[in-house]
Amino acid sequence: MNLRVERLGRVDYAEAFAAMRRFTTDRGADTPDEIWLLEHPPVYTLGLNADPAHVLAAGDIPVLRTDRGGQVTYHGPGQLVAYVLLDLGRRALGVRALVSLLEQAVVATLARYDITAAGNPRAPGVYVAGAKLASLGLRIRRNCSYHGLALNVAMDLAPFARINPCGFEGLRVTQLAELGGPTDPDRVGRDLEAALRAGLGEPPASVAG
Repeated sequence: MNLRVERLGRVDYAEAFAAMRRFTTDRGADTPDEIWLLEHPPVYTLGLNADPAHVLAAGDIPVLRTDRGGQVTYHGPGQLVAYVLLDLGRRALGVRALVSLLEQAVVATLARYDITAAGNPRAPGVYVAGAKLASLGLRIRRNCSYHGLALNVAMDLAPFARINPCGFEGLRVTQLAELGGPTDPDRVGRDLEAALRAGLGEPPASVAG
């Protein structure tokens, strides 16, 4: 199957959200799937049914309601975001299988850096020693997915203390920079792309000679 991976740099959250919805609305049966790798300026996002009480003190960071699953999370520079725009029917992929695939792609990426991580069936995401390293949130419309995952690479974690991350009071949050991993989101993005391609049964990305 044809998969396109776009590296978009730093993109305003509202712009990326609108673009994902537009892509999903406009796509047809032959539209290639896409993965968007990017970062966002500081923003808190609330899932479709999230309780705004989990935002404890937003301060000057904007709070946006979105249509993914899950509660509240924080996005900011130094966090790698991967949006997965997939035709699930064409790939014979269910929602639970997609969540597992995303989690395992992160776990496989971290294994490259000798970091042991795992998912949690009661709270989607990827954890290291009980601290959350990556958050997941998806929307399925017309049997196609958008939104995806956010992996903390090397960022200011202080804004997480101003929310109940993913709706859990006191949940510890960590990042690769604290775990001895790489601190360049672009490098981590390349490794995550390879893991996502493998999980989706796609060939490795071609390298220019």
